[in-house]
Amino acid sequence: MFTIELILRGNPVALAVQRKDQTAAGDLYAKIRDAMSASPPRVIELTCDKVPEKHLAVMGCDVVAVQLTAAKSGSGAPMGMRAGFFAGGGEEE
Repeated sequence: MFTIELILRGNPVALAVQRKDQTAAGDLYAKIRDAMSASPPRVIELTCDKVPEKHLAVMGCDVVAVQLTAAKSGSGAPMGMRAGFFAGGGEEE
């Protein structure tokens, strides 16, 4: 399973959808990346292979980051932890 995560401007929580196929995941990643700089801005509609009832619609110009990761068995990550974006809460000096 491949996960495509989005970070939206002003939203600290990542949105994610999954794809079973690597090619489909790569195509979706490219579609989102292209929509980030499209002019005029356009809506990206996303569905999820893992949870078919999940539907997302976001403005491409509001996506500030997109990440594609592949689920790996025995990844060595602590239980409940997965690869993803890290939003640091540190103070600026």
